[in-house]
Amino acid sequence: MITTDYVQTMARYNAWQNRGLRKVVEVMDEAELTRDRGAFFKSIFGTVNHLLWADRMWMSRFSSDVSAPEGGIKGSTELTPTISVWGAERFRMDGRIRIWAETLRNVDLRNNLTWHSSAIGREVTRPMALCVVHMFNHQTHHRGQVHAMLTAAGVRTEDTDLFVMPEEL
Repeated sequence: MITTDYVQTMARYNAWQNRGLRKVVEVMDEAELTRDRGAFFKSIFGTVNHLLWADRMWMSRFSSDVSAPEGGIKGSTELTPTISVWGAERFRMDGRIRIWAETLRNVDLRNNLTWHSSAIGREVTRPMALCVVHMFNHQTHHRGQVHAMLTAAGVRTEDTDLFVMPEEL
């Protein structure tokens, strides 16, 4: 399904996109960040917190050196108390994802992953490759929501096209 080259590319893309988000959200007014904009996780801040929470959850399943976040999906929007704390935690998690991607082997992607999903209330077993693709797809999905909310707020964001990602990242 996928190779480690794909995983490394998507880890780079994730870090690049989150770097761009940090640049704009860390200078925004708190009221604008926390304003309910009608998205599933309501606000820009709630959505970026949920995304960090989900990345930590998936990485805790993929790597024994990442701890699962506290609480469930409902509390995921309050993972960090401020946008500054979020930015620092986001930077660390993006680095951790890149290190994991660089040490992943193709054979690891052929295994199954089993975990208890609180979201559906049962144990789940799925191919590791599918779970990895899901994590990156989930990131892109929610960053798209954030991008739309930022655009509606009049904030200009950086390019999001994968093919224009700088090579030196």
